[in-house]
Amino acid sequence: MSQVTTGQDLNKINYTWNVIFSFLIGLFALSCVFPFLFVIIISFTDEHTLAVEGFSLVPKQWSADAYKFVFESGHQLLRSFGVTVTVTVIGTLLTLFCVSTYAYAIARKNFTYRRFFSFLAFFTMLFSGGLVPSYIIMTQFLHLQNTIWSLILPSILNAFYIIVMRTFFQTTVPDALIESAKIDGASEFGIYVKIVLPISLPGIATIGLFSTLGFWNDWFNALLYIDDPKLVPLQAMLMRIQNNMDFMVQNSKNLISYDVMSSLPTETVRMAMVVLATLPIAMAYPFFQKYFVQGLTIGSVKE
Repeated sequence: MSQVTTGQDLNKINYTWNVIFSFLIGLFALSCVFPFLFVIIISFTDEHTLAVEGFSLVPKQWSADAYKFVFESGHQLLRSFGVTVTVTVIGTLLTLFCVSTYAYAIARKNFTYRRFFSFLAFFTMLFSGGLVPSYIIMTQFLHLQNTIWSLILPSILNAFYIIVMRTFFQTTVPDALIESAKIDGASEFGIYVKIVLPISLPGIATIGLFSTLGFWNDWFNALLYIDDPKLVPLQAMLMRIQNNMDFMVQNSKNLISYDVMSSLPTETVRMAMVVLATLPIAMAYPFFQKYFVQGLTIGSVKE
């Protein structure tokens, strides 16, 4: 009697190939994680050992001088960290609200001006007013210089995020569901809050992750609009520490002695700043991962 091959048998992977694929995927995952782990190791390496022996996975002498140098700023570092967290949280929430409402409006086929607002969002992806006009508006008209809103408002409405969310709404939220809610007497805002948002968590989480990364890593707006030390975010403060150290290195002959200069952990401080700037947001990524993957893949395969 002939055996009937089922679909499960066709999709079943041989044990040997399963081991090989698992090994290759493990190597790929290690190659993604290894650079950051190596940066952490370098940040805890003694500066003199690093200068003499170069980079090593197991340095002969460990040291926390780089972190001591960075944390010498004391309250300023904690204040900058608090500013960054505040900007990231408020900015992400405002971005999600503005982007999702804008995208939902232009995703509705019965919205009269959907083409105009879709073109308006797409046009800003190709052309912008430039740096000087935006600076004049922020400082001369809105008077937001040296305020926390100057770090938030320029980035809350991103045209790329709007296009992504519009496509997500069009492919995920069926029109029949909205029409049935209308028949039951639900308002437009009620449909958006009670029906659309709960089934759009993958897309919202994806945009939320992108927005969080953008606000966390932003230093350019602080460079333009912030002079008050109390409002300097973490990335801008770390950049100022790096610039000060580079200035000291370049002018070491005139400013400080060679002994003092050689004791500065220049290379390890760079790595320590990378760790301090990356580790908090890297620890938050696993909480977004589930929805992030769904948000990228949903709509790509039709059942």
